[in-house]
Amino acid sequence: MTDQKTGDSGKRSWLRRLKDGLSRSAGNISGGITDIFAKRKLDSGALEDLEDLLITADLGITASGKIAQQLADSRFDKNIEPEEVREALADIIADIVEPTAQPLEITPTIKPFVILVVGVNGSGKTTTIGKYARQFREQGKSVMLVAGDTFRAAAIEQLKVWGERAGVPVVAGKQGADASGLAFEGLERAKAEGADVLLVDTAGRLQNKEHLMAELEKIVRVLRKLDPTAPHCSLLVLDATTGQNALSQVEAFGDKAALTGLVMTKLDGSARGGVLVACAEKFGLPIYAIGVGEGVDDLQPFEARAFARALVGLED
Repeated sequence: MTDQKTGDSGKRSWLRRLKDGLSRSAGNISGGITDIFAKRKLDSGALEDLEDLLITADLGITASGKIAQQLADSRFDKNIEPEEVREALADIIADIVEPTAQPLEITPTIKPFVILVVGVNGSGKTTTIGKYARQFREQGKSVMLVAGDTFRAAAIEQLKVWGERAGVPVVAGKQGADASGLAFEGLERAKAEGADVLLVDTAGRLQNKEHLMAELEKIVRVLRKLDPTAPHCSLLVLDATTGQNALSQVEAFGDKAALTGLVMTKLDGSARGGVLVACAEKFGLPIYAIGVGEGVDDLQPFEARAFARALVGLED
Protein backbone atom coordinates (compact mmCIF):
# COMPACT_ATOMS: atom_id res chain seq x y z
CA MET A 1 0.00 0.00 0.00
CA THR A 2 2.85 2.36 0.84
CA ASP A 3 4.50 1.70 -2.52
CA GLN A 4 1.22 2.46 -4.33
CA LYS A 5 0.79 5.71 -2.43
CA THR A 6 4.38 6.69 -3.13
CA GLY A 7 3.89 5.91 -6.81
CA ASP A 8 0.65 7.91 -6.97
CA SER A 9 2.30 10.82 -5.18
CA GLY A 10 5.25 10.74 -7.57
CA LYS A 11 2.90 10.65 -10.55
CA ARG A 12 0.94 13.65 -9.27
CA SER A 13 4.17 15.51 -8.60
CA TRP A 14 5.39 14.88 -12.15
CA LEU A 15 2.08 15.95 -13.68
CA ARG A 16 2.20 19.13 -11.62
CA ARG A 17 5.75 19.84 -12.81
CA LEU A 18 4.67 19.15 -16.38
CA LYS A 19 1.74 21.55 -16.11
CA ASP A 20 3.90 24.20 -14.46
CA GLY A 21 6.65 23.65 -17.02
CA LEU A 22 4.28 24.14 -19.93
CA SER A 23 2.55 27.11 -18.34
CA ARG A 24 4.07 29.67 -20.73
CA SER A 25 3.05 27.70 -23.81
CA ALA A 26 -0.36 26.89 -22.30
CA GLY A 27 -0.98 30.49 -21.29
CA ASN A 28 -0.50 31.71 -24.85
CA ILE A 29 -2.67 28.98 -26.38
CA SER A 30 -5.43 29.04 -23.75
CA GLY A 31 -5.62 32.83 -23.68
CA GLY A 32 -5.72 32.97 -27.47
CA ILE A 33 -8.58 30.45 -27.57
CA THR A 34 -10.57 32.53 -25.10
CA ASP A 35 -10.02 35.65 -27.22
CA ILE A 36 -11.08 33.88 -30.42
CA PHE A 37 -14.08 31.90 -29.22
CA ALA A 38 -15.76 34.06 -26.60
CA LYS A 39 -19.41 34.12 -27.80
CA ARG A 40 -18.49 33.15 -31.34
CA LYS A 41 -19.34 30.38 -33.78
CA LEU A 42 -16.72 28.10 -35.23
CA ASP A 43 -16.81 29.86 -38.59
CA SER A 44 -14.12 30.22 -41.22
CA GLY A 45 -12.74 33.38 -39.61
CA ALA A 46 -12.45 31.72 -36.21
CA LEU A 47 -10.74 28.70 -37.76
CA GLU A 48 -8.23 30.92 -39.52
CA ASP A 49 -7.49 32.74 -36.27
CA LEU A 50 -7.11 29.42 -34.45
CA GLU A 51 -4.71 28.09 -37.07
CA ASP A 52 -2.63 31.29 -36.81
CA LEU A 53 -2.58 30.93 -33.02
CA LEU A 54 -1.31 27.34 -33.22
CA ILE A 55 1.37 28.29 -35.75
CA THR A 56 2.64 31.06 -33.47
CA ALA A 57 2.71 28.49 -30.65
CA ASP A 58 5.18 26.49 -32.81
CA LEU A 59 2.93 23.56 -33.62
CA GLY A 60 4.00 24.01 -37.24
CA ILE A 61 1.98 24.85 -40.34
CA THR A 62 1.04 21.27 -41.25
CA ALA A 63 -0.02 20.16 -37.77
CA SER A 64 -1.90 23.42 -37.16
CA GLY A 65 -3.81 23.01 -40.40
CA LYS A 66 -4.72 19.40 -39.57
CA ILE A 67 -5.93 20.34 -36.10
CA ALA A 68 -8.08 23.21 -37.35
CA GLN A 69 -9.56 21.02 -40.08
CA GLN A 70 -10.45 18.21 -37.68
CA LEU A 71 -12.17 20.69 -35.40
CA ALA A 72 -14.07 22.14 -38.38
CA ASP A 73 -15.18 18.68 -39.50
CA SER A 74 -17.00 18.10 -36.23
CA ARG A 75 -18.16 21.54 -35.10
CA PHE A 76 -18.20 23.94 -38.06
CA ASP A 77 -20.71 26.81 -37.87
CA LYS A 78 -21.82 25.82 -34.37
CA ASN A 79 -21.56 27.85 -31.20
CA ILE A 80 -18.65 26.58 -29.18
CA GLU A 81 -17.23 27.60 -25.81
CA PRO A 82 -13.48 28.13 -25.27
CA GLU A 83 -13.37 25.19 -22.85
CA GLU A 84 -14.88 22.92 -25.52
CA VAL A 85 -12.21 24.07 -27.96
CA ARG A 86 -9.46 23.28 -25.43
CA GLU A 87 -10.88 19.81 -24.80
CA ALA A 88 -11.18 19.10 -28.53
CA LEU A 89 -7.66 20.40 -29.20
CA ALA A 90 -6.23 18.26 -26.42
CA ASP A 91 -7.83 15.15 -27.92
CA ILE A 92 -6.61 15.93 -31.44
CA ILE A 93 -3.07 16.76 -30.26
CA ALA A 94 -2.97 13.57 -28.17
CA ASP A 95 -3.93 11.56 -31.28
CA ILE A 96 -1.07 13.16 -33.25
CA VAL A 97 1.63 12.58 -30.64
CA GLU A 98 0.44 9.26 -29.16
CA PRO A 99 2.29 7.04 -31.68
CA THR A 100 5.60 8.67 -30.72
CA ALA A 101 5.24 8.13 -26.96
CA GLN A 102 7.72 5.29 -26.59
CA PRO A 103 10.04 5.12 -23.58
CA LEU A 104 13.72 4.34 -24.11
CA GLU A 105 14.05 0.64 -23.37
CA ILE A 106 17.29 -1.29 -23.05
CA THR A 107 17.44 -4.61 -24.89
CA PRO A 108 18.78 -7.01 -22.24
CA THR A 109 20.25 -9.43 -24.80
CA ILE A 110 22.55 -6.69 -26.13
CA LYS A 111 25.53 -5.99 -23.84
CA PRO A 112 26.57 -3.30 -23.76
CA PHE A 113 23.56 -1.50 -25.18
CA VAL A 114 25.20 1.54 -26.78
CA ILE A 115 23.37 4.86 -26.70
CA LEU A 116 24.89 7.67 -28.79
CA VAL A 117 23.67 11.09 -27.66
CA VAL A 118 23.82 13.97 -30.15
CA GLY A 119 22.57 17.54 -30.45
CA VAL A 120 23.57 21.17 -30.81
CA ASN A 121 25.40 23.19 -28.19
CA GLY A 122 23.35 23.90 -25.09
CA SER A 123 20.55 21.45 -25.83
CA GLY A 124 21.09 19.56 -22.58
CA LYS A 125 22.90 16.45 -23.86
CA THR A 126 25.26 15.98 -20.94
CA THR A 127 22.55 16.57 -18.35
CA THR A 128 20.26 14.13 -20.14
CA ILE A 129 23.01 11.48 -20.11
CA GLY A 130 23.53 12.02 -16.38
CA LYS A 131 19.83 11.68 -15.64
CA TYR A 132 19.50 8.52 -17.72
CA ALA A 133 22.60 7.06 -16.05
CA ARG A 134 21.02 7.61 -12.65
CA GLN A 135 17.70 6.12 -13.75
CA PHE A 136 19.33 3.04 -15.31
CA ARG A 137 21.37 2.49 -12.14
CA GLU A 138 18.20 2.67 -10.07
CA GLN A 139 16.81 -0.07 -12.33
CA GLY A 140 19.76 -2.25 -11.36
CA LYS A 141 21.73 -1.90 -14.59
CA SER A 142 25.48 -1.42 -14.78
CA VAL A 143 26.27 1.74 -16.70
CA MET A 144 29.36 3.37 -18.19
CA LEU A 145 29.72 6.86 -19.69
CA VAL A 146 32.02 8.20 -22.40
CA ALA A 147 32.92 11.90 -22.24
CA GLY A 148 33.01 12.30 -26.00
CA ASP A 149 32.52 16.07 -25.97
CA THR A 150 36.24 16.68 -26.13
CA PHE A 151 35.91 20.23 -27.45
CA ARG A 152 35.00 21.64 -24.06
CA ALA A 153 36.85 20.88 -20.83
CA ALA A 154 33.72 21.96 -18.96
CA ALA A 155 31.68 19.23 -20.67
CA ILE A 156 34.18 16.56 -19.61
CA GLU A 157 34.10 17.79 -16.01
CA GLN A 158 30.31 18.05 -16.04
CA LEU A 159 29.96 14.43 -17.16
CA LYS A 160 32.42 13.31 -14.47
CA VAL A 161 30.24 15.04 -11.87
CA TRP A 162 27.16 13.25 -13.18
CA GLY A 163 29.11 9.98 -13.14
CA GLU A 164 29.97 10.49 -9.48
CA ARG A 165 26.35 11.29 -8.63
CA ALA A 166 25.10 8.18 -10.38
CA GLY A 167 27.95 6.00 -9.15
CA VAL A 168 29.09 5.02 -12.65
CA PRO A 169 32.55 5.08 -14.29
CA VAL A 170 33.38 7.71 -16.92
CA VAL A 171 35.81 7.09 -19.77
CA ALA A 172 37.40 10.48 -20.42
CA GLY A 173 40.43 12.00 -22.09
CA LYS A 174 41.93 15.45 -22.25
CA GLN A 175 40.34 18.39 -24.01
CA GLY A 176 40.97 18.04 -27.74
CA ALA A 177 41.32 14.25 -27.63
CA ASP A 178 40.00 12.25 -30.59
CA ALA A 179 36.33 11.61 -29.86
CA SER A 180 36.03 8.50 -32.03
CA GLY A 181 39.07 6.94 -30.37
CA LEU A 182 37.57 7.65 -26.98
CA ALA A 183 34.27 6.06 -28.03
CA PHE A 184 36.21 2.98 -29.20
CA GLU A 185 38.04 2.81 -25.87
CA GLY A 186 34.77 3.16 -23.98
CA LEU A 187 33.12 0.33 -25.90
CA GLU A 188 36.17 -1.91 -25.40
CA ARG A 189 36.09 -1.30 -21.66
CA ALA A 190 32.31 -1.70 -21.42
CA LYS A 191 32.58 -5.06 -23.18
CA ALA A 192 35.43 -6.20 -20.95
CA GLU A 193 33.61 -5.22 -17.76
CA GLY A 194 30.23 -6.59 -18.85
CA ALA A 195 28.39 -3.25 -18.62
CA ASP A 196 24.71 -3.29 -19.50
CA VAL A 197 24.60 0.24 -20.95
CA LEU A 198 27.19 2.52 -22.54
CA LEU A 199 26.14 6.18 -22.93
CA VAL A 200 28.34 8.15 -25.32
CA ASP A 201 28.33 11.94 -25.10
CA THR A 202 29.32 13.91 -28.21
CA ALA A 203 30.33 17.48 -28.85
CA GLY A 204 27.52 19.93 -29.36
CA ARG A 205 27.57 20.77 -33.02
CA LEU A 206 25.54 22.99 -35.26
CA GLN A 207 23.79 20.99 -37.93
CA ASN A 208 25.28 23.22 -40.66
CA LYS A 209 28.93 22.58 -39.70
CA GLU A 210 29.92 19.84 -42.11
CA HIS A 211 33.29 18.97 -40.54
CA LEU A 212 31.68 18.42 -37.16
CA MET A 213 28.89 16.34 -38.65
CA ALA A 214 31.56 14.29 -40.45
CA GLU A 215 33.21 13.62 -37.09
CA LEU A 216 29.88 12.28 -35.83
CA GLU A 217 29.78 9.85 -38.75
CA LYS A 218 33.33 8.78 -37.86
CA ILE A 219 32.29 7.98 -34.27
CA VAL A 220 29.55 5.71 -35.63
CA ARG A 221 32.00 3.99 -38.03
CA VAL A 222 34.55 3.39 -35.28
CA LEU A 223 31.97 1.97 -32.87
CA ARG A 224 30.90 -0.48 -35.58
CA LYS A 225 34.44 -1.87 -35.85
CA LEU A 226 33.85 -3.39 -32.42
CA ASP A 227 30.11 -4.00 -32.72
CA PRO A 228 28.56 -3.86 -36.21
CA THR A 229 25.13 -3.22 -34.66
CA ALA A 230 26.23 -0.19 -32.59
CA PRO A 231 24.97 2.31 -31.71
CA HIS A 232 21.77 0.55 -30.70
CA CYS A 233 20.12 3.88 -29.97
CA SER A 234 20.97 7.25 -31.51
CA LEU A 235 19.30 9.86 -29.39
CA LEU A 236 18.89 13.51 -30.40
CA VAL A 237 18.41 15.96 -27.55
CA LEU A 238 16.34 18.99 -28.57
CA ASP A 239 15.98 22.26 -26.70
CA ALA A 240 12.31 23.32 -26.79
CA THR A 241 13.26 27.00 -26.71
CA THR A 242 14.68 26.75 -30.25
CA GLY A 243 11.16 26.36 -31.67
CA GLN A 244 10.92 25.48 -35.35
CA ASN A 245 14.71 25.21 -35.65
CA ALA A 246 14.30 21.85 -33.92
CA LEU A 247 12.84 20.46 -37.15
CA SER A 248 15.96 21.22 -39.18
CA GLN A 249 18.07 19.65 -36.43
CA VAL A 250 16.10 16.40 -36.67
CA GLU A 251 16.62 16.34 -40.44
CA ALA A 252 20.36 17.04 -40.28
CA PHE A 253 21.21 14.66 -37.46
CA GLY A 254 18.95 12.01 -38.95
CA ASP A 255 21.13 11.98 -42.05
CA LYS A 256 24.37 11.55 -40.09
CA ALA A 257 23.45 9.48 -37.05
CA ALA A 258 20.43 7.38 -38.10
CA LEU A 259 18.32 8.69 -35.25
CA THR A 260 16.15 6.24 -33.35
CA GLY A 261 14.44 8.77 -31.07
CA LEU A 262 14.25 12.18 -29.44
CA VAL A 263 14.36 13.77 -26.01
CA MET A 264 13.01 17.29 -25.64
CA THR A 265 14.42 19.41 -22.82
CA LYS A 266 13.74 22.83 -21.31
CA LEU A 267 9.98 22.74 -21.81
CA ASP A 268 9.82 24.59 -18.50
CA GLY A 269 11.69 27.57 -19.91
CA SER A 270 9.84 27.89 -23.19
CA ALA A 271 6.69 29.36 -24.66
CA ARG A 272 7.33 27.13 -27.68
CA GLY A 273 6.36 23.71 -26.33
CA GLY A 274 4.14 23.16 -29.35
CA VAL A 275 7.24 22.31 -31.39
CA LEU A 276 7.03 18.81 -29.95
CA VAL A 277 3.75 18.39 -31.83
CA ALA A 278 5.37 19.62 -35.04
CA CYS A 279 8.23 17.10 -34.63
CA ALA A 280 5.82 14.25 -33.94
CA GLU A 281 3.65 15.11 -36.94
CA LYS A 282 6.54 15.56 -39.37
CA PHE A 283 8.94 12.77 -38.40
CA GLY A 284 7.05 10.24 -36.28
CA LEU A 285 10.26 9.39 -34.39
CA PRO A 286 9.84 8.02 -30.87
CA ILE A 287 9.90 10.74 -28.24
CA TYR A 288 11.57 8.90 -25.39
CA ALA A 289 11.30 11.55 -22.72
CA ILE A 290 10.70 15.20 -21.98
CA GLY A 291 12.43 17.44 -19.47
CA VAL A 292 10.74 20.11 -17.37
CA GLY A 293 13.50 20.99 -14.93
CA GLU A 294 17.05 20.42 -13.74
CA GLY A 295 16.37 17.65 -11.19
CA VAL A 296 17.09 14.01 -11.98
CA ASP A 297 13.36 13.23 -11.72
CA ASP A 298 12.43 16.02 -14.13
CA LEU A 299 13.26 13.82 -17.13
CA GLN A 300 10.37 11.43 -17.55
CA PRO A 301 8.90 9.22 -20.30
CA PHE A 302 6.71 11.17 -22.69
CA GLU A 303 2.99 10.70 -22.09
CA ALA A 304 0.83 11.93 -24.96
CA ARG A 305 -2.43 12.67 -23.13
CA ALA A 306 -0.83 14.40 -20.14
CA PHE A 307 1.31 16.55 -22.47
CA ALA A 308 -1.60 17.47 -24.77
CA ARG A 309 -3.83 18.56 -21.91
CA ALA A 310 -1.07 20.52 -20.19
CA LEU A 311 -0.19 22.24 -23.48
CA VAL A 312 -3.69 23.71 -23.86
CA GLY A 313 -4.04 24.56 -20.16
CA LEU A 314 -6.29 21.73 -18.98
CA GLU A 315 -6.05 19.75 -15.76
CA ASP A 316 -5.43 16.07 -16.37
